[in-house]
Amino acid sequence: MSIPQSGGGPIESRDQLAEYLASGCRPDAADWRIGTEHEKFGYCKDTQKPLPYEGVRSIQAVLEGLRDSHGWAPVSEGGKLIGLEKDGANVSLEPGGALELSGAPLETIHETCDEVNVHLREVKDIADKIGVGFIGLGAAPLWNHEEMPLMPKGRYKLMDSYMQSVGTMGTTMMRRTCTVQVNLDFGSEADMVQKFRVALALQPVATALFANSPFFEGKPNGHKSWRSRVWRDLDPARTGMLPFVFEEGFGFEHYVDYALDVPMYFVYRDGKYINALGQSFRDFLKGELPALPGEIPTLSDWADHLTTIFPEARIKKYMEMRGADGGPWRRLCALPAFWVGLMYDQSSLDAAWDLAKGWDTETREALRVAASEDGLHANVGSISMKKLAAQVIEIADAGLKARARQGAGGLIPDETHFLNALKESLDSGKVPADELLEQYNGPWAGDLSKIYDQYSY
Repeated sequence: MSIPQSGGGPIESRDQLAEYLASGCRPDAADWRIGTEHEKFGYCKDTQKPLPYEGVRSIQAVLEGLRDSHGWAPVSEGGKLIGLEKDGANVSLEPGGALELSGAPLETIHETCDEVNVHLREVKDIADKIGVGFIGLGAAPLWNHEEMPLMPKGRYKLMDSYMQSVGTMGTTMMRRTCTVQVNLDFGSEADMVQKFRVALALQPVATALFANSPFFEGKPNGHKSWRSRVWRDLDPARTGMLPFVFEEGFGFEHYVDYALDVPMYFVYRDGKYINALGQSFRDFLKGELPALPGEIPTLSDWADHLTTIFPEARIKKYMEMRGADGGPWRRLCALPAFWVGLMYDQSSLDAAWDLAKGWDTETREALRVAASEDGLHANVGSISMKKLAAQVIEIADAGLKARARQGAGGLIPDETHFLNALKESLDSGKVPADELLEQYNGPWAGDLSKIYDQYSY
């Protein structure tokens, strides 16, 4: 979940809302960057229970260890340590205590993977000292709602109550799911439109390839990605596949119209979250927000509001790919490779759009549902997810070769090897969820507690 944003001063005209999004355009592709975010569940090794916020073995203890031993600067709210900052990256808390790294914007996937590796080593260093473990999965495999503590952030307290009134799985999403995502740049409005359409249309392919949440509350749940299933019944006003993005004439203004119609959560003032649940940003623009009567919003308020919108891909001053489950170490580097290969080479971007441009709204939504349920084995009409994924990975591979970004001082010619985990899934027909189910039905003999020893970082 996002931290408070810094957007700018008072909004004097509606035009500033689209201008804010457009200000993220980077016309020179040499300036495009890669930002990778990933979440993981923490637990006490002896009990296999989730970490509380406070205590000897706790989220707070992990944050303090990273601060004191690895040079991270503290971020506090209401006197509580709720995050860390260093070198353009930050560590933050998900509502149920999952730990998230929001990486710095970097030039290559080599750098991104180095960042991931350093972070996980630092977390493991602290975790091992206090008897804590961390595991990368799309959904908590055993814990129920009552076992997952809500972290002490004002944003989460407001969201928690509101989620229960607009869908059936909002609080499940908050406490018991984890993702890995990548944030990418666009060069112009036209480039944003093409990338956004590809991101939404092919997000189910990422969901299928990274599916890693076949268990919930101690047993198989019938889905390869339960996390994806949860997002389908969260809050229809702020989630989904955004069919309007594929309409003729779509651009920044159209996204503004959509975002303005998403009900608000809060306004952040003087270190506190003010309850604006269900209220309208359109009213805020007119100085008629019930939470702050007579006050007009700032661009920081607009930036905050954009973080409360949760479609499968979204735009702020950059674009976020949001469809993948949290997962094992190797796949944290595979996700940026997948999307960078598709998005950062024009020939690959064109080829990716050629795959998807003939699909209608119903097909895109059916692919999303089928990916959640069946992973690589999904079929929608004449579309085989496995065959589609093979085409997409081939395009991504070509895009990474065309980028030719070297690593290891020139010893590695490009970034294509980061796709190896996905190519192995194509060869075997198995994504992480399939491997977990094989373990559960085989060597584990239905004992899901074994997942912690074998799949933790």
